[in-house]
Amino acid sequence: MEYSRGSQNLKLAEIVSALSYALDLTDGQPPGHSVRCCWIGMHIADALGLSNIEMRDIYYTLFLKDLGCSSNAARICKLFVTNDHDFKRNVKLIDNSLTQVLSFVASNTAVKSGMAERLRAVLNLAINGSKIDRELIETRCERGADIARRMRFPEPVARGILDLDEHWDGRGQPVGLKGKDISLYARIALLAQVIDVFNITSGRASALEEVRRRSGRWFDPYLVDVFEQVAEKPDFWSGLEDPELDKRVFALEPAGFTQFVDDDFLDDIADAFAQVVDAKSPFTSGHSKRVALISELIATELGVDPARKRWLVRGALLHDIGKLGISNEILDKPSKLDPDEWAAMKTHPSLGAKILSRIEAFSGLASIARDHHEKLDGSGYPRGISGNDLDLETRIVTVADIFDALTADRPYREAMPTSKALAIMVRDVGTALDPDCYFALMRSLNRLTTKAKAA
Repeated sequence: MEYSRGSQNLKLAEIVSALSYALDLTDGQPPGHSVRCCWIGMHIADALGLSNIEMRDIYYTLFLKDLGCSSNAARICKLFVTNDHDFKRNVKLIDNSLTQVLSFVASNTAVKSGMAERLRAVLNLAINGSKIDRELIETRCERGADIARRMRFPEPVARGILDLDEHWDGRGQPVGLKGKDISLYARIALLAQVIDVFNITSGRASALEEVRRRSGRWFDPYLVDVFEQVAEKPDFWSGLEDPELDKRVFALEPAGFTQFVDDDFLDDIADAFAQVVDAKSPFTSGHSKRVALISELIATELGVDPARKRWLVRGALLHDIGKLGISNEILDKPSKLDPDEWAAMKTHPSLGAKILSRIEAFSGLASIARDHHEKLDGSGYPRGISGNDLDLETRIVTVADIFDALTADRPYREAMPTSKALAIMVRDVGTALDPDCYFALMRSLNRLTTKAKAA
């Protein structure tokens, strides 16, 4: 397996574009939403005559506008007693009018629940709706801006993400900014988002009608006028519908600002998206980073060389990226999953592999995401492969993943002590778990315990 091929020719735009598909998953949008928004927004920005530096910053703002979208998924699921993906997709089709809001709440709250639970949820929203709305958006926007900073993007990009849900008339969230106090990048990104959502749902005429209707309320009227000029160009719409839109969007990266990434930057990107994954559920907070740490301990004990180990840690950080495509109704369910829910859960390895395969720098990690629930005896999922078909890196991450899952709180049980977790795992050594990896974990933990006692 190729684990370190050098990174001098890897472009940041291609990596961020591919990872934006993961954000589309967790925000309930059709694949390519972020890429389409980038196409739309960059055409608006170009018509505005922005400088090259501004074009670079809006370019990445458009790709990363939904960086924080996983952080409120669990709360949405709990408050509205609904599928967070469906909720997020549907909420983008309404504005702030009372009629639409009431209709949305009625049709998207506790729809699978009994009447009593539904009435409780609706009553809570009726009493606390404004406060809840503000908190959900604040969490998402602040989290997204913080992750953008950790990925080394300049402050204007973080600010664009932070202001995404502010509205021109001051009635947006989370702080009610008004007019030009709102980041220009956020104004463009919100406009591009609504255009894409309505174009995908109902066609270009519907998109044009909707942005005109919200002009002066949600949107800067001047930006709406600029978009109307852009929309008159046939190549704008044909490009938006091009099956190879990704390549067209790569070409929109401002000349002279193409950024190449090194290994340190790749580590930061993997770490940032691990935070996006772990933010989706309160029960997985810190999971990806702990799995990465445990995997590194096992690899060190096995004598894995430093370059290969660094590559392994990235794979461990991203092993669960496919869970962004699973609803919190399933991830946080406190009881046993039904057959349909379990079938949905078992798709997350394949989803993760599909996302990572889009990125040249991370494509070798796809097997870890795809196979970390496989077992040596072939009884795992999603492919049921066994034995020599499982590479060392996947075997290491599998052991680390199971150990952390057992020693952390889950919706259906409390965390186990280390000794109990290891006792449970040893029963599967040789059948499900790799013996070398398991015993390397035991030795590492014993060494850490000895050091802790000595200190």
